[in-house]
Amino acid sequence: MTEVPFHAIITSLKKGISMMKRRITCMLLALCLLLCGCNIDGKKDYTKTEDLDEATLQGMAKDITKEMTLKQKIGQLFMVSMYSLDDSGSKNQTKITGTMKKTMKKYPVGGIILFSKNVSSEKQLKQLTKDLQSVSHVPLFIAADEEGGSVSRIASKLPDAVSQYPDAREIGETYTDRQIAEMGKEQSRQLKALGINMNLAPVADVLSNQYNTEVGNRAFGSDAKEVAAVVKTLVKNMQKQQISATLKHFPGSGDALGDTHRGAAETKQSIQELRKKEFLPFESGMDADADAVMVSHLILTNVTDEKEPCSLSERVISDILRDELEYEGLILTDAMNMNSITDSYTSGEAAVKAIKAGVNIVVMPEDLGQAFKAVKRAVKDGKIEESVIDKAVRRILYTKLKRGVIPPDTKLLEDNQ
Repeated sequence: MTEVPFHAIITSLKKGISMMKRRITCMLLALCLLLCGCNIDGKKDYTKTEDLDEATLQGMAKDITKEMTLKQKIGQLFMVSMYSLDDSGSKNQTKITGTMKKTMKKYPVGGIILFSKNVSSEKQLKQLTKDLQSVSHVPLFIAADEEGGSVSRIASKLPDAVSQYPDAREIGETYTDRQIAEMGKEQSRQLKALGINMNLAPVADVLSNQYNTEVGNRAFGSDAKEVAAVVKTLVKNMQKQQISATLKHFPGSGDALGDTHRGAAETKQSIQELRKKEFLPFESGMDADADAVMVSHLILTNVTDEKEPCSLSERVISDILRDELEYEGLILTDAMNMNSITDSYTSGEAAVKAIKAGVNIVVMPEDLGQAFKAVKRAVKDGKIEESVIDKAVRRILYTKLKRGVIPPDTKLLEDNQ
């Protein structure tokens, strides 16, 4: 009889216990679904994610993450445009192509951001979002910038399907709190019906500098407390419709001269000045449990030691946003194909620096393949700990579960049995 090494026995027992825990989780979830599946009249009533408590959702996110490959996990850290998936033709892509399917298999991204050029009709958009989800193993964040005014990617093309609102400055000056709440509810309900589950809004910038061209009328005003009140009302009412709200552009771009779309832009505000004014709307949105914060490429000359964009700064992301402001939600970069990034960094360099700084989702790298490979290589070389990737993925999956992007009866849990 062959003697089995003691460490092999322990390893086998650990695997058995881990598998048993996952099976118990699935059984409890199944029981929950069964108990909640019928109402008092015996009619079927589908369980909603809102019926599950935070501990259950966190446990589900953890279990799904454990069984994902490194490739799948890294993919969750990217949100891209359709053109990034297939750049062989026109940018006016309104349906999924064979090349897109192949790209999503090679680089299994966690999110897609849609623009006006991807929209032609209500029927087309519903089909597009459905097709995109069908290609992805893990359900996608499907996002759009729907701020109101000039930044209304969907409403500008489908005014009969999504209500059009004026720019933020007019809303801040003329709308009552009740009107703002109704805007958040109505717009989010309409986006949800089209298959969009994340809005890259509201803008939480305070227009501190009247000559600012990047924010301008996209800000709700120049009074930080008034902007904070609008932001909180919007976040609460957006997320009641199970649409993830995204506060942008941390730490506040309203004082800057210059435009990060065109090149480097900076502000000379001190950390004390930022805390007194620029942070207030973001803190208000965080108090309303905003799912995500988008970090600007702005340079804080008098706050960070290195002259680098906030989106790549550990000081801004980990020390200030995570530790000082105690934010626990998702952290996204602003679009990484903007000149403020591409003028100084390759797609790979920028993606690695962002993730090392504490970012969870890298938005629109100029070269998806290069960025993806660079992050994977950084993990393999030990420059990024895999535990950092895992923590980011758990946050992403938790948010997707919380908002019903990943349904409570997900087959991803069945895969873990």
